[in-house]
Amino acid sequence: MKAEGEKIAVLTAYDFPFARMMDLAGIDMILVGDSVGSVVSGYDHTLPVTMDEMIYHTRAVVRGTGSALVVTDMPFLSYQVDVRDARLNAGRLIKEGGAQAVKLEGGTNMAETIRAITAMDIPVVGHIGLTPQSIHRMGGFRVQGRHAEQARQLLADARAVEEAGAFALVMEGIPAPLAREITAAVEIPTIGIGAGVDCDGQVLVIHDILGLCEKYSPKFVKQFADVSGTISQGISDYISEVKGGTFPDEEHSFK
Repeated sequence: MKAEGEKIAVLTAYDFPFARMMDLAGIDMILVGDSVGSVVSGYDHTLPVTMDEMIYHTRAVVRGTGSALVVTDMPFLSYQVDVRDARLNAGRLIKEGGAQAVKLEGGTNMAETIRAITAMDIPVVGHIGLTPQSIHRMGGFRVQGRHAEQARQLLADARAVEEAGAFALVMEGIPAPLAREITAAVEIPTIGIGAGVDCDGQVLVIHDILGLCEKYSPKFVKQFADVSGTISQGISDYISEVKGGTFPDEEHSFK
């Protein structure tokens, strides 16, 4: 798709219904993100998410997917401690979760780990820039690569991830000109989130684009539908009819 100039559309999913709708709509790739911790479980960040949680959500997404490529995030501490753990946990996401690839955060510091996982014939997606599992080092969710030294490091990170064997690269929260430079410098597809239009593809969180996440509103998010309003109205109508004694009526009762 990169070679042919076709943009790659990616969304996150954490359950069967959303995965099914995305797949039928023709999404190219579904990311089972550890963002499930913030979006679904209510955590302040992704760090508490466990391997068991990622496997559970991956299974649900895979059951709803027929043609999209399913990539699953490796959660915090599932690959940073040592290469053996990384290989084992990547294998679990494929074997138990049913994913077709895994994603992990980091650049030059994770090249050895990426190389070890791809040596097991497990496809890997890299992730550089604003890496949510590193929020304590970064001081929060901050744009990365605005300064020359940071920009040089991110370019080195992208090249290291590619050389280590990753087949695609997520770039999050970096200036658009830098994302354009990195996209031109690597042969693998780049998937942007808050990285401008010149990436080879884009990824957003499904709850964000549907107006279902009230905790955060990043600059790079565009809301494509207000599903939250529709759901809230439906819940209010249900409560009113139950309390008013108009539901269930004869149509919704058995004789």
